[in-house]
Amino acid sequence: MERALTWLEYAFSQYVVDPLATLIFFDVVFWDDRFDVPLVVLWLVAGSLFFTLRFQFVNFRAFRHAVDCVRGRYTDPSEAGEISHFQALSAALSATVGLGNIAGVAVAVSLGGPGAVFWMVLAGLLGMSSKFAECTLGQKYRVTRDDGQISGGPMHYLQAGLAERGHGRLGAVLATVFALMCIGGSFGGGNMFQSNQSYLQISTVFPALSGTFGAASFGGVLALAVGVVIIGGVRRIAEVASTLVPFMCVVYVASGLAILVVHADALGAGLATIVERAFEPAAGLGGLVGVLIQGFRRAAFSNEAGCGSAPIVHSAARTREPLREGMVALLEPFIDTVVVCTTTGLVLVVTGAHDAPQAGSGIQMTSWAFASVFPGFPVLLSFIALLFAFSTMISWSYYGEQCWVHLFGVKSILSYKALFLLFVWMGAIFQAEAVIDFGDMMILGMAFPNLIGVVMMSGSIKRDLDDYLARLRSGEMPRYG
Repeated sequence: MERALTWLEYAFSQYVVDPLATLIFFDVVFWDDRFDVPLVVLWLVAGSLFFTLRFQFVNFRAFRHAVDCVRGRYTDPSEAGEISHFQALSAALSATVGLGNIAGVAVAVSLGGPGAVFWMVLAGLLGMSSKFAECTLGQKYRVTRDDGQISGGPMHYLQAGLAERGHGRLGAVLATVFALMCIGGSFGGGNMFQSNQSYLQISTVFPALSGTFGAASFGGVLALAVGVVIIGGVRRIAEVASTLVPFMCVVYVASGLAILVVHADALGAGLATIVERAFEPAAGLGGLVGVLIQGFRRAAFSNEAGCGSAPIVHSAARTREPLREGMVALLEPFIDTVVVCTTTGLVLVVTGAHDAPQAGSGIQMTSWAFASVFPGFPVLLSFIALLFAFSTMISWSYYGEQCWVHLFGVKSILSYKALFLLFVWMGAIFQAEAVIDFGDMMILGMAFPNLIGVVMMSGSIKRDLDDYLARLRSGEMPRYG
């Protein structure tokens, strides 16, 4: 197995020396118009599967230790960094736990059926390995900027890490491409989409906010709230996220569990439906591939494993062990996809929303499912959707800011923040589908330059992982709690 993976790593690196050749290769071998397979989804799935095998299922082996790290049992308060493991995890989760967990799951179920939930869970489990790899590198190659702030992420490890391996020119190009895509994603999918969708949900519950004046007022207040947080930098963002993320996840998941308790008699049948429909032979190969793609597609949009966004904030965590932060990061897809998205999927199935024409689609379907048990839930869902959108925006502002600084320098930070807040306001007012679609494309497009570099550096990650686990087993690693 190790020899096969080493060969795969070598073959991969040969293709990525010319990125255009890589794209052509994947397009010819894997693209099939019958199934409408987005190339980036295949790229993310292939990467997560590679890392899971390359690191010998680190997503399961390191799970317990990751929880201990978040609890601070291996954290020396004197270690360099700006935020704790828990704050880094919360800040990264605040960017991924969002409207995709509410509306995105419903979209996957609408298009692919209940079986899509099964593939979402599988994609989430595999994505844990991708998060581990990229966030380890984020810590390993982080730098201290001229203003004293810590900065890390793909724009650093792609350039420095590949330069160490004799691919300096390729690394510089990939780092620049990643930074540009991340900035575009921060304005679109990480900003305007969140503002737009949260306004639409709020305005349906509070009709007084309908119309141009209501949209402008909502956008202005939201921009002001976001500005108050992001002006304080990563520490303020982490402080808010560490309070907001656990609260909104607990409220949403608890509401979902309450519905599952009410429908306890249908829970077993619902789980069976999800598993059976994931492998439904009656639909043939096209149906099977279709439901698999919907599951993986929505999981990729939801947890962003492999896209390179999370390493930016995890780089600021206090630790002297890059591997440790990678292990903390692998918890993100588990919480985001396996816990939160699965809760949504089960609620949709046990309430029958997936088969109810009156339920609608997207966030309306989720709202209908919850309201079938709790009639007043659409009001609470609007509040939750607003919190999800707000938390996503504050984290994505930091992602975009770090990439902006990488390209344009520290002195331009205020210009970026002003632009970001302007887009928050614009997102509530305009139906900017083209801009939003562009932002989503940028976010997932970040995976191409990111995974190229992470795969090429996976050998060094594997050696560091073996050394870390050996020291952990031997008791060399001090505990602080």
